[in-house]
Amino acid sequence: MGGKTIIGGLIGGWIAVELMKKYVGISESTGDLFAVPLTMGIAIGRIGCFLTGLSDKTYGTATRLPWGIDFGDGVRRHPTQLYEFVFLIGLSIFLYRLLRVGDGVSSVSTLMQFRNGDVFKLFMISYLGFRLILDFWKPSDPAVLLGMGSLQWACVVAILIYTRDVLRWLSKQRVQHNALQEVS
Repeated sequence: MGGKTIIGGLIGGWIAVELMKKYVGISESTGDLFAVPLTMGIAIGRIGCFLTGLSDKTYGTATRLPWGIDFGDGVRRHPTQLYEFVFLIGLSIFLYRLLRVGDGVSSVSTLMQFRNGDVFKLFMISYLGFRLILDFWKPSDPAVLLGMGSLQWACVVAILIYTRDVLRWLSKQRVQHNALQEVS
């Protein structure tokens, strides 16, 4: 049962939703309310991957670090599933706070001036960026170009598609920062 990947599911789902939105004439950004449940669902799934062990093929490369885990083959490996779990829990808390802007909880979203759909975009950029890095510690995806596997390249392409949004966030932040300095 090889070839299963959450990266493919996320990117494929994203493309399908965007195509369907275009087909039915929806032009506004959607998806913000899916960001936290997706994050938590993937985090829970990573615990399952960790408990499955070697047959899941989500384990890390060999390590001498004290927290390396022997999955039964005598090799201490990076517990990449747990790294991802911890990252996703932190990301879900951050995204949840962004979604609660209406309650006056988050100053990050106000500073960045997020629009509808931006929380989902931030989820995708954050998760795919993390996986781009994390997959260097996984032996299961062979390198296809420049030392990166196909999943990493899929992450790079998706992140590049969101570059315009990141630049918009950063420019809004820079404008507000400059305005605050002028007031001071």
